[in-house]
Amino acid sequence: MPKGSPELTQARRDEIINACAHLYETMCFCDVTIKEIAKFTSFTRPSIYNYFHTKEEIFLALLQREYDGWADELRELARTKRALSRAGFARILARSLEKRPRMLKLLSMNHYEMEANSSPERLAEFKAAYGRTMMAVNTCLEIYFPAMTEAERDGFIFAFFPFLFGIYPYTTVTDKQKVAMERAGMHFHFMTPYEMTYNTVMRLLGTDEKKDKRR
Repeated sequence: MPKGSPELTQARRDEIINACAHLYETMCFCDVTIKEIAKFTSFTRPSIYNYFHTKEEIFLALLQREYDGWADELRELARTKRALSRAGFARILARSLEKRPRMLKLLSMNHYEMEANSSPERLAEFKAAYGRTMMAVNTCLEIYFPAMTEAERDGFIFAFFPFLFGIYPYTTVTDKQKVAMERAGMHFHFMTPYEMTYNTVMRLLGTDEKKDKRR
């Protein structure tokens, strides 16, 4: 790691992550390279290796930032402690994911590669962000559904987080996929990320109205 203040180091890391995010908007994961990323930064490709060892580490840092932003929003929801029913909570959670298509795409398309090709240090940083997000969801459940037991909250979390991996491929369908499904005789019902998340959260929360803290 080059010498410099922590603020300068973070600023340079952010510049690299921003360049990666920009490219990922129009390029697939396999086509985004460190050479391409360098073109959108103020320094050379060799310099990037001072901050990230692989392109997967850059993508993992991008996903980490997505998780941190989502966790911040969930913690703010927990702090407000406003009146929410099950449906109200499901709507807010669904909207929070609808705003994060990049996070959902990274999770469903490239998560395994990012973790497999990142150093233990970078992976530990990411897992910490992932853990903070799970805790933020758990805190919301504790506040808005106090009748839920710890086991029920764990059940929600360990069903909800794996569910996130499937949102993007089930809600982003290409024309080629549509044609293929028609030829296969499949009647595909398109759902938005919001609709899919809302329906899933409502099912996970169940129908016990006593779990609602407020109406």
